[in-house]
Amino acid sequence: MSWGKSILFLAAATFTRLGAESSGDNCSFRNAPDDFLNAQRRAIESTNSRIRQFQPKSAVGIRSARAVPPSSLRWVNFIDQEILGKAEKARVQVAPLSTDAEFVRRIYLDLIGRAPKVSEARAFLADPNENKRDEIIDRLLNSPDFTYRWANWFGELVQNNRTSINVNLQNEGRNAFYEYFRMAINENRPIKDLAYEMIANSGNNYDSGQNNFMVKTVTPGGPVQDRYDTAFSRAASMFLGMGHYDCLLCHDGRGHLEQLSAWGKRTTRMEAYKMAAFFSRANLTGRGNIPGGSPYSNSFDVSDRTTGTYDLNTNYGNRPNRIKIGTLVNLTPEYRDGKVTSNSVNWREAFASQLVVDPMFARNMSNRIWKQLFTMGLVEPVDQMDPARLDPKNPPADPWTLQATHPELLEQLAAFMVNSNYGLRESIRLMVSSTAYQLSSRYDDEWKLEYVPLFARHFARRLEGEEIHDTLMDASGLIQEYPIGGYGTDTVRYAWRMPDATEPQGNQGNARVFMDYFLRGNRDTQLRTQQVSIQQRLALMNDGFIYNRTRVATAPNLAAILKITDNGKMLEELYLAYLARVPTETEYTKAMAFLSKATTAALRSAALEDLAWALVQKTDFLFNY
Repeated sequence: MSWGKSILFLAAATFTRLGAESSGDNCSFRNAPDDFLNAQRRAIESTNSRIRQFQPKSAVGIRSARAVPPSSLRWVNFIDQEILGKAEKARVQVAPLSTDAEFVRRIYLDLIGRAPKVSEARAFLADPNENKRDEIIDRLLNSPDFTYRWANWFGELVQNNRTSINVNLQNEGRNAFYEYFRMAINENRPIKDLAYEMIANSGNNYDSGQNNFMVKTVTPGGPVQDRYDTAFSRAASMFLGMGHYDCLLCHDGRGHLEQLSAWGKRTTRMEAYKMAAFFSRANLTGRGNIPGGSPYSNSFDVSDRTTGTYDLNTNYGNRPNRIKIGTLVNLTPEYRDGKVTSNSVNWREAFASQLVVDPMFARNMSNRIWKQLFTMGLVEPVDQMDPARLDPKNPPADPWTLQATHPELLEQLAAFMVNSNYGLRESIRLMVSSTAYQLSSRYDDEWKLEYVPLFARHFARRLEGEEIHDTLMDASGLIQEYPIGGYGTDTVRYAWRMPDATEPQGNQGNARVFMDYFLRGNRDTQLRTQQVSIQQRLALMNDGFIYNRTRVATAPNLAAILKITDNGKMLEELYLAYLARVPTETEYTKAMAFLSKATTAALRSAALEDLAWALVQKTDFLFNY
């Protein structure tokens, strides 16, 4: 089934609810349906746009990158059976295997958030061991930097930030949440355990970081049912990929979701209420400002009542009125599969227990990890998964089509996650070990838009602000130590070791402003994006953060490179430092001619600085390819 047919029925829908009536007059889909109906196409076109932006001619590798038959490559695991197999069936050639230079930079950026240092790149490129790719994958997966990078990935997922429009976690709450993820990843705890604990745990949010998930459900301006709805809709979107529940908590799917979701169109607001009812006994108690320097000042306590229901008695707030139906005035929990909770006391625990074994949980987490590594999800948008259009063994009736670009693959990834006890490292290792992940981003033959959903090449993505920051720190040797709010005198140097995107609060060396040019957002009202802008290019050209890291006087590694008397060896060291590869023949010839004109020590220093600056401007510095 082609992706082109399925795009008509996929979309993200966020509803403007304030003051809305149950008729859905303020439904944002009704007001602008094209924004939602073409969401998947836009994801594909956005990926293709980045492909066009990343068009190195001979910069990535020495050899040609002519497309090859999928059957000519080694099929490592079931990912390759599905990705390369589908391309072969469609008679589409794919990119060749990435060069070692492409791969080593890609895997470092994807797994630990920075490019390899000179010594790391040089050692990998010189290693004749045919298993060296697998070995470096294992080494990076078990490195401390992996835990920091992927703790931030989880922080992005659950929007862990210091302060937001609805609630202030304070430095203490934000840091506790970050450390919870970091320790969990370090201990290789199952992903399902993290989701369960975030939903079901009780206690103070400064003491136990996972409690901050519930604190983030604070919903001002409405009755308590609004908070129950927020808690459920966040859990459904983040952990099940089912963002349409946010719509269904305002109105039935009928009359709104017919073109968007085969599952959603037949789901009622009542069913969504019953899911939100799992949170109707949860208490959030703010301690407020406690005089005397209490360590719990402005913290929250999460607990549960032993009684309470989801009451249909509201006539104000953030969602349409909840009106009783006949004599039905309150609701108790019922999961989406029709199971009624047997836990008569802690309904949050009952919900968490059912969520982590819901097939949508493993599908959603697999799809989100896939997107992080492959740039585009098997289902897009990742929070608009339609459970009625995912199982290839039970395809939807016409005119609906299966939602994923590779339905069988998504099911296999989900099954692998379950069978590997929901291990983050295990799922990542499986994906990055595949030939599909290790394809080159270059495709020297004609490229067509319809090749995008086939994943016929590796999709280049723009570096995140943190990745640029951390890579330049290592390349230049100019190290900045940053104090982080709530950590006392402790400092960090790598951006991925900062607990959220509002750090460093002091903006030392203009680091925060520089990284913000690359649209890392605030995990609240501004989400991280991959857009490319002129402002980013100007920052790479002129910002003080760049200037000081391309000058011999301020960048220790450049000063050391300048001491290399052999111009050829000096160039190799410079390219390895900033691009994690050696220069191509064309680059080498031009740079050597440029250096030959530097006849004095001062001119040679200036020439080296100019070359370092020029490397930062290159397309293959800005992109992870």
